[in-house]
Amino acid sequence: MDFSFLSKYYLFFLNGAKYTILLAFFTVIFGSIIGLFLSLMKLSKYKPLKFLASVYIEFVRGTPILVQLYIIYYGLPALGIRLPDMLAGIITLSINSGSYVAEIIRAGITAVDKGQTEAARSLGMNPIMTMRYIIIPQAFKNILPALGNEFITIIKESSIVSIIGISELMYNADTVRGNTALPFEPLIIAAVMYFVLTFSLSKVLGTFERRLKVSDTHQ
Repeated sequence: MDFSFLSKYYLFFLNGAKYTILLAFFTVIFGSIIGLFLSLMKLSKYKPLKFLASVYIEFVRGTPILVQLYIIYYGLPALGIRLPDMLAGIITLSINSGSYVAEIIRAGITAVDKGQTEAARSLGMNPIMTMRYIIIPQAFKNILPALGNEFITIIKESSIVSIIGISELMYNADTVRGNTALPFEPLIIAAVMYFVLTFSLSKVLGTFERRLKVSDTHQ
């Protein structure tokens, strides 16, 4: 095992990790927004909205993320829409993550006791206010562990965008492999860095979850 290349190429890994974090950060934000709207559409009383949300979720969950990336990156230019590499990666990951987040949020909303809705109505809240101030906050506490797992998955799945040349962690690890002719050691460094990122996020989410539970016990 030879890790002497790190003295020369450590910045490759650090810069790759930076882009991986940026990809994951924006994907979490946009994926959560997409997932929230999809979940509300699927829970809607209007059948066209439920149908559109169901088709979106089933199609995205039923097709490989690599195919989705190729559709966004290679397909859209054929329609005259050219996106920067980074934006194409974020859009693909967000579209994919949104379908999974939608089901997580929907499950959390349906798990909230219906009595909460009836109590809110008795206080004069309309359906939008009830969902915003009563249902979604309670659902969020229930689904936080599942959301945390999805966010960790995003960090790992972000490596797929290396295929289109985005200089994230996996792409830069492959670059180091090519430059050093070391087939194995750069991959070990990349694996360790992915582990550090996902482990750190899981600890942060775990701490946040415990604080929510403590706040509930004091109420």
